[in-house]
Amino acid sequence: MSAHLQQDNPSPWVSRFASLVPEGRVLDLACGGGRHARLFAGLGHPVLAVDRDAVSLEVTAADTIQTLLFDLEREHAERDPAWPLTPDSYAGVVVTNYLHRPLLPALMRSIAANGVLIYETFAEGNGQFGKPSNPAFLLAPGELLSLAAQFPQLRVLAYEEGYVSLPKPAMVQRICLRRAGTDLTPAACAI
Repeated sequence: MSAHLQQDNPSPWVSRFASLVPEGRVLDLACGGGRHARLFAGLGHPVLAVDRDAVSLEVTAADTIQTLLFDLEREHAERDPAWPLTPDSYAGVVVTNYLHRPLLPALMRSIAANGVLIYETFAEGNGQFGKPSNPAFLLAPGELLSLAAQFPQLRVLAYEEGYVSLPKPAMVQRICLRRAGTDLTPAACAI
């Protein structure tokens, strides 16, 4: 079983902000073994758990967790009728240990009014601790803050960047955002 599937406990960052997500559907993007899908389902949210790994989705599936086998990185994925990042769709969006920059604008637009995004992934410098070490999968300093600034309806509730020792030594970047209002248009989305 992959290390991704072996993580049972929700991220402390996600747990810390989970109660801020208003009533409604939650998207767990690149859900892995479903630890965050289970957390939000336990809080009473219907959850859509998306991953490209069928085994991960089998582990995740439950009565209140709908699963979607979907490769978000394939060419023209956004044209597929099953595309999960539709605008204004989710009261909450959670992403951990996953980065595919071309998805980020659609991810921001998928948050419904008053919805919350909780995002945590690896940052530059992580290579000294292991994988990922490829810069394509590591956030540049302040990258999540810069992205949020392109969407004037998003308000940063919390942000951290730097070294963590648990669950293993890593360099991370994490953000929690709330969307206000109804119009989420990027000011100058250069991603």
